[in-house]
Formats: sequence, C-alpha cells, structure tokens
Amino acid sequence: MAAQGFSVYVGNVPYQGTEEDIGNYFSTVGVVNNVRIVYDRETGRPRGFAFVEYTDESGAQRAVQELNGTSFNGRNLRVNFANK
Repeated sequence: MAAQGFSVYVGNVPYQGTEEDIGNYFSTVGVVNNVRIVYDRETGRPRGFAFVEYTDESGAQRAVQELNGTSFNGRNLRVNFANK
C-alpha cells in the first residue's frame, strides 16, 4: 500500500526558485517527500506556486504554522494545507 502524503500549497514562490531550493527550505520543519513547481502549459514558465509533500502530517502542520509569511529569496511565502 502506498504511503499517504501530506501536501501543503506554497504561494508567492520566486520564479527563480528550484524544486531543490524549496525542498531544502521546507525540510527544516519535516521530512519532504516531493516538491512540484507548477508550470504554465503554454509558456513553460513557473506560475509562482508549488506543492510540497511531507511524509507525515506533523511536518505539513509545522510548515503551515512556521513557514507561512516567511521570506524566501526575497518573497514572503503563503503556506496552506493543499486541498485534496
């Protein structure tokens, strides 16, 4: 049975941010399973948001509580629980 991931939505991501940069930043509050930056289908450019998946719920909760509003590469992140 596949492990259930706990995802958070990350808004206001700097366009130059990479999945690796985001993963490293978000791993300060929990074990990150996966990071996915969302790209525009037509232009191929990042749309300015991403999803970070944690291995457990506590990591996702800490991300929302501790990283929402923090500055990342000069932009204040918006971190919320992702809608399933």
